[in-house]
Amino acid sequence: MIKISEKIVKNKILILIISLLLLIPSVIGFVTTRINYDILSYLPKDLDTMKGQDILMDEFGKGGFGMYVVKGMEDKDISNLKTKIESVKGVESVIWYDDIMDTSVPKDILPDNIYKEFNNKENNETLMAIFFKGSMGSDETMKAVEEIRSISDKQCFLSGMSSVITDIKQVVNQETVIYVIIAAILTSIILAVSMDSFMIPVFFLLSIGMSILYNLGSNFFLGDVSFITKALTAVLQLAVTMDYSIFLYHSYQEELQNYDTKNEAMANAITNTFTSIVGSSVTTIAGFLALCFMTFTLGLNLGIVMAKGVVIGIISCVTILPSLILTFEKTINKTKHRNFMPNFDRLCSFIVKNYKIFALLFVVILIPSIYGYKNTKVYYNLADTLPATTESIVANNALVKDFDIGTTHMILTDKNLSRKDTYNMINEIKNIKGIKDVLSLDSIVDPSIPDEMIPGNVKDLLESDKYKLIIINSSYKTASNEVNNQITSINNITNKYDKNSLVIGEAACTKDLIDITDRDFKVVSYISIIAILIIIACVFKSISLPVILVSIIEFAIFINMGLPFYTNTTIPFIASVVIGTIQLGATVDYAILMTTRYKRERTNGLSKKESVTIALKTSINSIIVSALGFFLSTLGVSVYSKVDMISSLCTLLSRGAIISMFTVIFMLPSALMIFDKLIIKTSYKFNIGNKGEVLNEK
Repeated sequence: MIKISEKIVKNKILILIISLLLLIPSVIGFVTTRINYDILSYLPKDLDTMKGQDILMDEFGKGGFGMYVVKGMEDKDISNLKTKIESVKGVESVIWYDDIMDTSVPKDILPDNIYKEFNNKENNETLMAIFFKGSMGSDETMKAVEEIRSISDKQCFLSGMSSVITDIKQVVNQETVIYVIIAAILTSIILAVSMDSFMIPVFFLLSIGMSILYNLGSNFFLGDVSFITKALTAVLQLAVTMDYSIFLYHSYQEELQNYDTKNEAMANAITNTFTSIVGSSVTTIAGFLALCFMTFTLGLNLGIVMAKGVVIGIISCVTILPSLILTFEKTINKTKHRNFMPNFDRLCSFIVKNYKIFALLFVVILIPSIYGYKNTKVYYNLADTLPATTESIVANNALVKDFDIGTTHMILTDKNLSRKDTYNMINEIKNIKGIKDVLSLDSIVDPSIPDEMIPGNVKDLLESDKYKLIIINSSYKTASNEVNNQITSINNITNKYDKNSLVIGEAACTKDLIDITDRDFKVVSYISIIAILIIIACVFKSISLPVILVSIIEFAIFINMGLPFYTNTTIPFIASVVIGTIQLGATVDYAILMTTRYKRERTNGLSKKESVTIALKTSINSIIVSALGFFLSTLGVSVYSKVDMISSLCTLLSRGAIISMFTVIFMLPSALMIFDKLIIKTSYKFNIGNKGEVLNEK
């Protein structure tokens, strides 16, 4: 590695030129990478709900769906508005009562089943069903939603998942750049205070910023990334790779005392740092890669991008950053200042001296933390992530208030299912609690009317060559227990008449999401814990240390994920899946850092108390700076973002870093003191000093 390091130092200007040139394809790749705002599209493709969505697209040319509420408008104006909406690029069809009855027929004499489907007489409101050609979150559908809104009156509201996704896109696009700016400013503050130069944070951020752009640009080869991945990548990569820059700079400062030239010092600093950060980054990468084992492939998307980002961050740290430091060393030296970090020696001595008290606190806090962790409420409805003032949420609320429609299901049945059976099936479905109304060819056309007498435009809307389409409005909200039970009841009924029937729609997909992420949560947790246990076991050649270190961080995770229960906060489902593995992978390094020093001092013959005290005193500053960097880089996003899914994730990440910091500083020394004898007996050559003598285990 030393030869490579020497070449890096020698070619520092060339490296900077190449790194700047690489920004060009990175920016192009970043700009042209498609962002996927439809979380439900990450469900496994072999689910019946996803197969049904494909059939709806292939057989009916219909993808996304929305209900359109029109208030206080004359029929002729509504009809004209409908015509305009039908002409919008991306709209497949619009269903209103004029598809079934001529608008010249007075509403008052319409059959009840038709009238109630589309009208609220009391409030002078009517309802249209809009189908889009593309999927719920396709670019074509989102553009269509925007155009429909532009031609709509203020008293017109477009609800549905496509409308929600469009709003999420607009909010995230407005906020993403601000996320990075806030993270950079707050991180610079902690670095300026903790480092010995006011300018060094600038070069840290330049190096990390380039690596972030390389990572974002290389996402082009993935096809697309989720909006969550896009929003979190920059701040997470900044948070987890900042330590590498700190390690390199500190190593360089130390090596300057040992070598005559700055180039020699930097070459050795690169070599030392690379060895250290590769070992440190393995747990972080393992945490992110654990997400790739989710069947809900949003985890795969986020896991690959973040693991890739850590690797790119390492390469950038040992190539670009050294080149920047050497090139601008005079500027760095001119802004040198004294160390503002306080001395924690007395605190460290107090912690070690009173280790039994902190061990008792561990036990006392653990029980309510686990209880809260197991009982924290999560939400799955994507609409709940947006502020109540956004257009889609206003529309959804209007639909619930004025038409008592919380969500819409669709059923696909065999076209050859007899009209009599279809009619009976629909009547059974109507009797299910919470069903508002059912719209199908057989529900709006009298069974006695021959097929050839049915208007062609009506048949085309609700029948294809192979399938019948039935639209069901439910009073229940997506992701509620009531709607999930309702979907189960609908499936039971439809399967009696057609075993190949499919129930699809937002609520049905969300029900699958709930079932899948519950499994994913367990799988990801087990994989991340096992992987990190193995990594730590290999690093320390110990059986007991991996269990102790992981237990300490898991304790911090229990506290972090349990707090929402006690604050009566409902968190997004994705948080419960990814926070644990990210917090474990990213902050277990704090425990590894302290334990490494403890092992060194214990092996050098010091007593357990001396070893633990020295380990805590020498590592506490690094742990605090690292945790505060993680905390501040994610805190700004958690406060600023209007998208609760992003805000909640960053709140948990920032809080998790601080909780892990306190847990490692106060609880790990207690564990090392209590289990010292066990550690020595279960660790390879742990009790052999430098001269080969067996250590005193006291």
